[in-house]
Amino acid sequence: MSRLLAAALTVVAAAALAVGAAFGIVALLEATPDQPNTPLITYEQAGQGS
Repeated sequence: MSRLLAAALTVVAAAALAVGAAFGIVALLEATPDQPNTPLITYEQAGQGS
């Protein structure tokens, strides 16, 4: 019975860890970036120029 209890507790702990990791990943993905999203390369418009 002791092994069954240890196995059940291990399963519960692993499930809790997986759920916590999933919520953490989602929170990181939804975080706004610190710097603005500005393009590195800009192209001139066809009507503009020198």
